Amino acid sequence: MDDTNQKRSGLLSKLVALFVATFTVSCTANSGYAILAVMKDDFVKKRKWLTEEEMADYIAIVQSSPGPMAVTSSTIIGYHVAGMPGTLAAVFGVILPPFLVMVVVTLFYEAIVGNPYVSLFLRGMQMGVVAMLIDVIIGLFRNATDKGWVYPLVIMALSFVYVRFSGFSIAWLVVACIVAGVAKALLVKRSEERQ
Repeated sequence: MDDTNQKRSGLLSKLVALFVATFTVSCTANSGYAILAVMKDDFVKKRKWLTEEEMADYIAIVQSSPGPMAVTSSTIIGYHVAGMPGTLAAVFGVILPPFLVMVVVTLFYEAIVGNPYVSLFLRGMQMGVVAMLIDVIIGLFRNATDKGWVYPLVIMALSFVYVRFSGFSIAWLVVACIVAGVAKALLVKRSEERQ
């Protein structure tokens, strides 16, 4: 009986920690790649819930999944840390701050919309988001090029050209990158089997 209480207490402390962490992250940055930078800093570097490789994998999954990045990443990380209850705690923690902000903005819309200080505040926030995005890009680049430079650079260059200069759907790029990744994995596996 005492062991069961300890397990429940341990799970409860994890759920509270997940809720507080995702709530705090959501208060700090709640948009796309910016939240991924803050999550990486908090969950990988500070709390050690994930490794760099796991976070890079989760970022790839989040990017290819539909829906808001904040909710998708919280779902995955919450499940990784504490299973389904962790998912619920993390998702609730990440959606509560924007919900509360929307309620406040709705109530005081007339006072906020014409305020020049609010406008300056939002412009300043844009620069902070750009800095966080650059941090995510550098982290992903380092992670992708740890084991070799040529292959990731070719994929990145071709992906950039595709996105920038073609009018085709990004879905085709995702499919092409999946095929390229599977092909590389099969080639690496074959070369290891031959040795």
